[in-house]
Amino acid sequence: MKHQHSHPKKSHLKLRWIFLLSFFYMLAEIIGGFWSNSLALLADAGHMAIDTAAVGLGLFASWISSKPATEQKTYGYYRAEILVALINGIVLFVASFWILYEAWSRLSEPHEIKGQLMSWVAMGGLLVNLIGVKLLHSHSHESLNLRGVWLHLLSDLLGSISAILAGFLVWKFNWVWADTASSALISVFILVGAWRLMGEAVHVLLEGAPSQLETSKIKEALEKVPGVKGVFDLHVWVVSSGVSALSCHVVAESYENNLELLEKLNAVLEKDFSLSHNTIQIEPEGFHRGDHEGNHCSLDKHQH
Repeated sequence: MKHQHSHPKKSHLKLRWIFLLSFFYMLAEIIGGFWSNSLALLADAGHMAIDTAAVGLGLFASWISSKPATEQKTYGYYRAEILVALINGIVLFVASFWILYEAWSRLSEPHEIKGQLMSWVAMGGLLVNLIGVKLLHSHSHESLNLRGVWLHLLSDLLGSISAILAGFLVWKFNWVWADTASSALISVFILVGAWRLMGEAVHVLLEGAPSQLETSKIKEALEKVPGVKGVFDLHVWVVSSGVSALSCHVVAESYENNLELLEKLNAVLEKDFSLSHNTIQIEPEGFHRGDHEGNHCSLDKHQH
């Protein structure tokens, strides 16, 4: 089984730049957070880690998916990105709870915070996110992956703005509680992002159907094709990001011109549901699946 996917060179190059910017500024925020003793900066660094992970997964997926399938791994290495996503989600989920715990602890035992340094570092993070949003804006509709990365960067703008505001309040008014409040707010953003990331990864690993597709509508559409009496054992699952597969059994009114019927069925799946990894078994009425001597015709169609 051979899979070929095209990755626009411009968006791929921009993803590389965004990954490098996000990664190095994430490190800068971690250093700045410890130096200024700001929990909000550390929280914003955690939020930026979500963005870095999202961009990194996109780059990793484009590399690993190019590896050919083998006899042992018939779908290739698509699921590697899902496993990495699940691990990233778990780590970020735990990290956000740690930040919330630290924020709660600081309410009873305030720490001295360098608000001016905190604000400057957070402004740098805001600049990095603005660059990322600008670079990816024109590509955000090319794929769900790019759309997701763009939304990650857009949400991180809120975290940076929150950290800047908290730093200003600490610097000018010595409102130390603003750092705690800001870190808690950013942690909520991290929790939401990490929860969604883990949920999507688990959904794929459990062979869940694509979120944008309804299996009942697919079944109805196939049963409307002339020559089809019924559709059963319909399964749709996500192999990896942007790669979905379908298999089903179709009862035909006549057992003639099955290749023509298969072409019609695949045309409906591809046109109406963007499904081209389809395995369809045509069966005559009264065919018993346990009867291996029965006649059947199947087509495994892969188009990208």
